[in-house]
Amino acid sequence: MFIKTIDFSGYSSIKVGQATEVWMIEKADTIPSNRTLVAGANNLLISPNPPPLMMLSKDFAFIQQEDDYLIIGASMPTGRMLSYAKKHNIAGFEFCAKLPGTLGGMLAMNAGVKSYEIFNILDAIKINNQWVLAKDISHGYRFAKLQGIATEARFKIVQGFDPALLQNLLSLRSNQPHTPSAGSAFKNPPNDYAGRLIETVGLKGLRKGDMQWSDIHANFLVNVGHGTFEEAQYLISLAKDKIQKVYGITLVEEIKIL
Repeated sequence: MFIKTIDFSGYSSIKVGQATEVWMIEKADTIPSNRTLVAGANNLLISPNPPPLMMLSKDFAFIQQEDDYLIIGASMPTGRMLSYAKKHNIAGFEFCAKLPGTLGGMLAMNAGVKSYEIFNILDAIKINNQWVLAKDISHGYRFAKLQGIATEARFKIVQGFDPALLQNLLSLRSNQPHTPSAGSAFKNPPNDYAGRLIETVGLKGLRKGDMQWSDIHANFLVNVGHGTFEEAQYLISLAKDKIQKVYGITLVEEIKIL
């Protein structure tokens, strides 16, 4: 275990935060129970006073085949997972294209694109050093109750990488802004879309300081300069309040706020 100072204003995808000491966990370490685990910080909004943080080191960035299974460490970036699957003709990982972050973050929020989610192809997760079958883990749309720290995951190898599916999934992400963001700010409520709701209450493109509801996709909170945590919180709270008042719908954050 070692301590690393990470500047989240550069490290996080939304470019908000400050230099913060983070404990880096190595393979032989006992994982602390009094620290919050962060991964690639791609759906993360860090406050000026975050809880004590930790991160899995590069010891957990690996891919290996064992019999008919693929074992992937939780620190493995999604782009490298996709490249490996494509090179070895393994099906199921096409949706990882342009999905930022690491496997650990994907597992924690059951990340995906539309109906393609990580739990759809998952066999088991190593949680607190014990393998737990995916079917025994409570999960659903953009959530998973891991009940501990995930360090590895296991996938049944199925041959047949699908380039056509890859292109179709990439096209679904073509309307997303390239400005720094933390991805979708809110989960889509049942039978509706958070972006549509934000737009209909007049918030699409609304700016507070250097934070803005994107004018490309209203459910993306983007940083157009030197946005702050307070500005982001203002826009998140405003959207929740307006949509609650107009539609009676309580939006739930997909972005994780620490």
